[in-house]
Amino acid sequence: MLLGLLFNTYFSQMISPKSHALLIADPFLKEDPFKRSVVYLCTHDNTGSIGFIINKPSGFYLYELINGVSSTDIEVFTGGPVGEDTLHFIHQEPQLIPGGQQIGKSTYWGGDFEKAIDAIKKGTINTDAIKFFLGYSGWSSGQLAGEIKENNWLLAPASQPIIFNTSAEQCWEQSILSLGKDYQELIYYPIDPQLN
Repeated sequence: MLLGLLFNTYFSQMISPKSHALLIADPFLKEDPFKRSVVYLCTHDNTGSIGFIINKPSGFYLYELINGVSSTDIEVFTGGPVGEDTLHFIHQEPQLIPGGQQIGKSTYWGGDFEKAIDAIKKGTINTDAIKFFLGYSGWSSGQLAGEIKENNWLLAPASQPIIFNTSAEQCWEQSILSLGKDYQELIYYPIDPQLN
C-alpha cells in the first residue's frame, strides 16, 4: 500500500518520462536485467524510448572488446536486453568526441567512435567521463509510460555523479535517496515482499 502510494504520488508529479531522466526499478521487480536497475533515459518521444542500464556490469572491460585499448579500468556495462552484440557509449567530452547527441547539459550519447577510442588510447580523455554499454533498453510507443503507471519504475532527474561516478553497487540506492526522505524506506525493501 505504502509503495503504491509513493509511486503514484511521484508519478502524479512527473506524468511522463523524458530524456535525461533516470528510471529506477521498483524494489520488488525480480526479473533480470532490470532487477534493482537504474536506466539513463536518452530519448523519449512518440516513437518510443531508448536508454542504458548504468549499474549492471557486463563482466567485460573495454580492452577485451577493442583492439589496441590498453587501459584496464574502463568497465563495460550491460545497457539492456536489446542488441546485446552492439557497443554504445555516453560521455561528457564533446570537444574530444564530436557528433554526439546532447541529452543533458553536459551529457552526450554516441558520437565519433574512432575519435573516442583514439582519445582513450592516447590518454587524453578522463575515463570517468565516458561509459560503455553492450546493448540497450528500448520501449515501443506508449510502453514505458504504461510500465510507469503500473508502478514498475520511479522517475528521477538525472545527475552526473550518479551516471558517471557512483559505483554499480550503490547506484540504485543513491538514485532512490535522490528522491528525498519520503522514499528512503524503499532501499530497505527486500526483492521478495514475502521476506519483508
